[in-house]
Amino acid sequence: MRGWEIAALVAAGAFAVLMLALVVPVLRLRHTIDAATQTLKDVQVRTGPLLDEVHGTVDNVNTALGQVQVTLDGVNVQLARVDTMTQHAQAATANVANLVGVVSAAASSPLVKAAAFSYGFRRANAARRQADDEKAVRATLKAQRKAARGR
Repeated sequence: MRGWEIAALVAAGAFAVLMLALVVPVLRLRHTIDAATQTLKDVQVRTGPLLDEVHGTVDNVNTALGQVQVTLDGVNVQLARVDTMTQHAQAATANVANLVGVVSAAASSPLVKAAAFSYGFRRANAARRQADDEKAVRATLKAQRKAARGR
């Protein structure tokens, strides 16, 4: 045997020992990869139905949001109607206020005159009654004095 053949045998032996030393970690790594693969399969089995439920829930939420949008559209239509009614009521109120102002202006002047006339009439009537009463008292006193002198 020559020297290079011995060197090749030694190198081959060293390579075989190295491979045997690496076989144990590779086998352990294979077990770890198998466990990780099994865990991923379990996660996939469990998340599939969960994702289906989430999808169903999202569909239900989208349906509810569509119904809410329809309801809001109806509310907006009703608010527009109420706004129109409010504008009409405001215009009617302004017209009534103007009418009240016109009637008040037209009626206040004659009413003030009528009130002043009735006040003056009552006062003159009261003064006339008082004068008649005083005249009657004077006449009675005068008659009593004449009667007292004639006795």
